[in-house]
Amino acid sequence: MSTPQAKLFIDHKEIPLSVYSGTQDDRAIDITKLYDEHHIMTYDPSLGNTAICRSEITYIDGGKGILRYRGIPLEQFDRPTPNFIEVAWMLIFGRLPNKTELDEFRSLLSEHELLHEGLRNQFQVLPAKAPPMAILSAMISMMACYYEEFLTVVDDQSIAEASARLISKVRTIAAFTHRRSLGLPFIYPDPGMRYCANFLHMMFSIPYRQFTVEPEIEDALNLVLILHADHEQNCSTSAVRVVGSAQANLFASCSAGVSALWGPLHGGANVKVMEMLESIYRGGRKPEDCIEAAKDKTNPFRLFGFGHRVYKNYDPRAKILKKACDRVFAKLKTQDPLLNIARELEERALADDYFVERKLYPNVDFYSGILLRAMGIPTDMFTVMFAIGRLPGWIAQWKEAHENPGTRIIRPRQLYVGNPETRYVPIEER
Repeated sequence: MSTPQAKLFIDHKEIPLSVYSGTQDDRAIDITKLYDEHHIMTYDPSLGNTAICRSEITYIDGGKGILRYRGIPLEQFDRPTPNFIEVAWMLIFGRLPNKTELDEFRSLLSEHELLHEGLRNQFQVLPAKAPPMAILSAMISMMACYYEEFLTVVDDQSIAEASARLISKVRTIAAFTHRRSLGLPFIYPDPGMRYCANFLHMMFSIPYRQFTVEPEIEDALNLVLILHADHEQNCSTSAVRVVGSAQANLFASCSAGVSALWGPLHGGANVKVMEMLESIYRGGRKPEDCIEAAKDKTNPFRLFGFGHRVYKNYDPRAKILKKACDRVFAKLKTQDPLLNIARELEERALADDYFVERKLYPNVDFYSGILLRAMGIPTDMFTVMFAIGRLPGWIAQWKEAHENPGTRIIRPRQLYVGNPETRYVPIEER
């Protein structure tokens, strides 16, 4: 079957361009040789309409509110016992693991959950109140100093070994960062505990008194991490691919992903939601007044947690997290006034033509912060939790790009709009 063609007409010249189709009827015009052969570029600020790669990992249909990992709808991972490690292995290796494969990967995680003493000692030279994401990015980058054997990975076994070190140690780094900020002693991982329970143990246990992890809380944390595990070519994932395209190692590439995620327009969105909800609660504002203020462009109030760059429907992750909030708060037998405010804001927004017409539905950040707060995770650790969840997706994207023989260093072009050729003026003449 011949490849469909599009035609570009410019300066009385017809230029044929191949059209490629994805498995879900998405289509892309191939402009790979447009500049080399015709000295013409496309202009797409922020790459909002440009596919930078072909990928088999994650599919999103923003109009229909669909998100699938390796073809599996996200909702199917909201099982009675969600399993983040199973999803992580699937994203990285392309299919669901069998029991032996999953057990072997879990064993690798337990084997590599401790930090090298040299890496652990780095905490002593960092300010105790340093931003957690700065510490996380630095520590992941420094892992390249201690695991030089994984600066080049050539097969599935070596990628499994490198992945296990990253996915396991990132939670230890995160927990140690939190403990040090409070002046508390480090709590070492327990190899007998599952991934999420072990993280909560390191966060909240104290010497001689281990933190009791309720199954509902453990499941909720699994779910939060699963829902953040990958999301196509977002800012941080693209950063991982860009850095990796220079044949940078996995540690350096994932460190770049953390740095991109640190930006408040990306990983910090749920913090903005929590700050908004707390402001509404402290100020005694009525949700209906906030909805009206959000519609008034002259009003400084901003309604965070609604709308999404990709989704023009209800974010499927937000639906799952809303149900998880109900389960967790039922178990805790407590109420969070911020959750009540969030529910009323959602109810009023979805009944308001202004929001419906603009397709402004709750996104993943609207409920994730409330759920993390219920688990005891402090606000300054929210973005770190996002990074822990997103790490398998970054690894999968890095692996996919490195295994593609057609991958080239990512080097966008620009449309130059500066001065034309200009004479240098000596300083005495200026």
